[in-house]
Amino acid sequence: MFISTVTLATLVVIPVLVKICCPYFWDDVVYLKDLLRILVTFVLRRKRRPLFLAVDRFIEQSVLHPKRTFILFENKSYSYQDADRESNKIANALLAHSNLQPGDTAALFMGNEPTFMFTWLALAKLGCPAAFLNQNIRSKSLLHCFNCCNAKLLIASAELQGAVKEIKQALQEKAVAIFILAKETNTAGFTSFTDKVESASDFPISRSHRAQITFTSPAVYIYTSGTTGLPKAAMISQTRLLAALAVLASNGVTASDVIYLNLPLFHTAGFLIGFIGTIETGSSIVLRRKFSASQFWDECRKYNVTVIQYIGEVLRYLCNTPKKENDKQHQVRLAIGNGLRADVWRDFLDRYGNIRVREFYASTEGNVGFVNYTSKIGAIGRVNIFHKALFPYALIKYDLEKDEPVRNSNGLCIEAAKGETGLLVSRITNIAPFVGYANNRQQTEKKKLRDVFRKDDLYFNSGDLLRVDQDNFLYFQDRVGDTFRWKGENVATTEVSDMVAMIDFVKEANVYGVQVSGHEGRIGMAAVTIAEGKKLDCDRMYSHVVSHLPAYAQPRFIRVQNAVEVTGTFKQLKKKLVEEGFSPALITDPLYFLDDKKKSYVAMTEVLYKAIVSGSIKL
Repeated sequence: MFISTVTLATLVVIPVLVKICCPYFWDDVVYLKDLLRILVTFVLRRKRRPLFLAVDRFIEQSVLHPKRTFILFENKSYSYQDADRESNKIANALLAHSNLQPGDTAALFMGNEPTFMFTWLALAKLGCPAAFLNQNIRSKSLLHCFNCCNAKLLIASAELQGAVKEIKQALQEKAVAIFILAKETNTAGFTSFTDKVESASDFPISRSHRAQITFTSPAVYIYTSGTTGLPKAAMISQTRLLAALAVLASNGVTASDVIYLNLPLFHTAGFLIGFIGTIETGSSIVLRRKFSASQFWDECRKYNVTVIQYIGEVLRYLCNTPKKENDKQHQVRLAIGNGLRADVWRDFLDRYGNIRVREFYASTEGNVGFVNYTSKIGAIGRVNIFHKALFPYALIKYDLEKDEPVRNSNGLCIEAAKGETGLLVSRITNIAPFVGYANNRQQTEKKKLRDVFRKDDLYFNSGDLLRVDQDNFLYFQDRVGDTFRWKGENVATTEVSDMVAMIDFVKEANVYGVQVSGHEGRIGMAAVTIAEGKKLDCDRMYSHVVSHLPAYAQPRFIRVQNAVEVTGTFKQLKKKLVEEGFSPALITDPLYFLDDKKKSYVAMTEVLYKAIVSGSIKL
């Protein structure tokens, strides 16, 4: 009797003690279970023959659930069967009217629309990787992005014909075929494609077209600004795409869910999480051309949305809209994304109710990621022993002044202590490879870090500063190098500097990001020197940056200096400039603000500064 009583008491007490001493123990156990399940599924799929790819999972879903809604777009519905047939028509039209061969890359230049998804599926069925061009880029950047993945074909939406015309001659010199998604086009050298798709057969595409694909073959190219220079094409392999199938399922998404997708499909979050993740779960997607804070919740209610995607800015915009009595009347149960500030996180939950937030950390080209599976506000993930064993990573001490890791007397890096900010590095292994950037060996090598903890070891340099607290939660702190993030986009300062310096009265430009109260990330600012005998032309400067740079990359503030400060190795100094910001009370140099209403840069005044900081002027 005594033994039974003790046993029963022990069984009651142990869970209580675990909860007190290790409050996240069961969360860790559940995460470990999910991670093992994902790994088993992944390994089993890797063993299937013929090769089982992400597109094959879509074909499976279209056979298993042909009538289930796949995409809802502007009041039009497409089932899984519809999407399969539409992609077959596009693939057959490409076979009939292009010279595209298995393995050739095709570039997609379009925004969020079902045709984007159908075209990618078509290319995947043909064994052709796709390069996703940002619909906001133009001229030099657009041509660079197209060239760096050696694409043989460009497929562009009708509304982007003007941008394609700017680079048409350069494309034609390389014998690139240009297909426009329109029934007709009057531009010489452009081929209308919609009419050809409409007349094409929807007969299934033979597997033989992708017979030469391996798991290391490129599946898609997604562009990232990285730390310097023009955008780089990060190669996403077939293995990476196969692994990405699990991203929504691992967060509890099922076939009954409806996912609201308003992030760009040409970026990692929209494509890999929203689109590829849905293929695995067999869920439905409500696709939007772009984010609208005013229509967000009305559409979530209209379509019974249960899962939303976000970047930090999205939820902040939602929290800044006028409050309504029905704010908590919706079916959304899960929000998944990254870049969410702790204060916005709390405001979002207080206002919109009990929504489970799954903040994650990942990068397009990176080989490690984290997910905050406990919903701990502010954290991007949690240190998990099993996860770390599979994907070895560390936070190392970093010297911000020298812009390099701190090394000991043996030339090896030093791991940061708990509570100390450090640079995230992750070991490059067969399980966690780093493929790099297409046709850019220099930038690929710059992301590799050697001799980290022992001679000749090799790690991926994330460029991100993180911190681990005493409870083993990970927190994002900042980025190193020459990149800042604004409106959910990474902006490479070198690219913007080069563009600003192209105007004849600018001698040199030093671009950096500055913080603005109440806003996520950093907004662009340029410190410029004026060429001898010239003067700043505010109207021309405005016209130049607006014509050549997307809105998120345009320097909103200009600071005119007598000379750009540089280091002994001629690197531009930014730290002091970033700290000084754009306040006319702190800076004696002439300051200017990009005014879209006046279509010019206007002199920064104290009144204007206060209006920007208070939020009266929208950025």
